[in-house]
Amino acid sequence: MSQRRALITGITGQDGSYLSELLASQGVEVHGFVLPGDPALPALQRLVPGVVVHDGDLSSMDSVRAAVAASAPDEIFHLAAASSVGASWDNPVLTSDLNGTGSVRVLDAAKRFGEQTGRTPRILICSTAEMFGQPMESPQNEETPIAPVSPYGAVKAFAHRMAHVSRSTGQHVSTVILYNHESPRRPEGFVTRKITKAAARIASGSAEPLQLGNMAARRDWGFAGDYVKAMVAAIRHDEPDDFVVATGVSHSIEDFVVAAFAAAGIDEWRSHVSVDEGLLRPNDPADFVGDSSKAERVLGWKPETTFDGLVRMMVEADLSRV
Repeated sequence: MSQRRALITGITGQDGSYLSELLASQGVEVHGFVLPGDPALPALQRLVPGVVVHDGDLSSMDSVRAAVAASAPDEIFHLAAASSVGASWDNPVLTSDLNGTGSVRVLDAAKRFGEQTGRTPRILICSTAEMFGQPMESPQNEETPIAPVSPYGAVKAFAHRMAHVSRSTGQHVSTVILYNHESPRRPEGFVTRKITKAAARIASGSAEPLQLGNMAARRDWGFAGDYVKAMVAAIRHDEPDDFVVATGVSHSIEDFVVAAFAAAGIDEWRSHVSVDEGLLRPNDPADFVGDSSKAERVLGWKPETTFDGLVRMMVEADLSRV
């Protein structure tokens, strides 16, 4: 039996790095679709020394097709995306091209590769809870109405629907509807790393305050290292389907702050934190919490890392960096 091959778009991101490690540990030949000159590539290659790199750009149909043809994958994990909801308001055109049309390019390249070779790869599309907008039900599941309220959510909803269309034509396309997932590898532009980095900085003597937006906003936060296991289980399930991947428990931004400062050994956090109205974003959803019972029932997946364990892990990593 030949070695399984996987192509990962977005391989140098948080999820891509954890997924690469997981697949490599299973003996999978890991291929990555990478922008030329990506500064995060050396760190990935240290984590997964045998990764095979294919330079390209998600906005180029030719380069996507070339990467699929060269890697000849059994599995395609499509993770690449412009991943900031806030930034999607500033640049909806770029978000639409990368997250929407970019996903269609991946689906089309896989279809053409299958037609030419007779080896049709399985595909995983990463969807998002942001598709649900201002959900009327809590928790949300795979049947929750899709009603996005941000450019990011709208474009990801389009990609999600295109996954369904491709599935209806015979492609093996599964989706994971991911809720917020974090790790010490999360870029500093995201609010969770902003919080844990600030807690570590202040615990080390800094007087620079932490400025945040809506501290009442609630999210269902899990550990990225757990969530990539759901991705693998979903793509390898015999029947392509949609799966919510979440912890089932929501916390507020303030809860995250309290946990982070406590993990850094700071009991009194309020004097270090201020609200900046410039950081408030339009149509911020009040409460996202996911029902992943289908993933547990069908895939045998459930989260392993607690909220406090996740925050502590991130703070300890930032303390070591300080």
